Amino acid sequence: MANTTFSGPVRSEGGFTSISKNATTGAISTLSSISSTGVTSFDANTLSTEAGTGITTGSGTIYRSAVQRMGGIITTRILIDLTGLRSTGSGDIIGVNGTALVCHIGQITAARNGTILTGSMECFEAPAGGDPDINIHSATESTGVEDGAISGLSETLLVNSGDATLGSKVFFSAVPAADEFLYLTTGAATDADYTAGKLFIEMMGYEA
Repeated sequence: MANTTFSGPVRSEGGFTSISKNATTGAISTLSSISSTGVTSFDANTLSTEAGTGITTGSGTIYRSAVQRMGGIITTRILIDLTGLRSTGSGDIIGVNGTALVCHIGQITAARNGTILTGSMECFEAPAGGDPDINIHSATESTGVEDGAISGLSETLLVNSGDATLGSKVFFSAVPAADEFLYLTTGAATDADYTAGKLFIEMMGYEA
């Protein structure tokens, strides 16, 4: 169907849906929708590259991302439940125990996230089991794995949090550059699986 311009309001009893179609398989994906009851959903508003399988395959682990542009501000959010991931030595990457699966928690790109200006990490449930001293690093490589030293990558420390506790909130002391990947790392040594721990990471950026 060709593009159509309307001069009056567009009305639909069944709602509206924006889709994409896979050119090879023909599979349809919903990008955004407004339901018949007026509920909006922006399904495509995520990181362009979300967390690696060394995070998302954790037993009980929850990972979600969202990217929203309002006016000139681009907000990137990551929500994660650490349950099922593992901490090991100080300065090591957090992820699923004993695998070679990549453990980044997403990639920042200028096209999707803008130029990051600032950020924070908030704790909504205190970590248990694994080490509570959780930091955030960025790195140019996507290849970091659980129990690997973050110092083995071309990395930058973004958040040195100390022990995360319920309600604690720490702010970025540095920001990720375009195309860098984010990692959760430990600031102390506890070799154990997390049985609890909910973190909310928020970054604010702008289109340069």
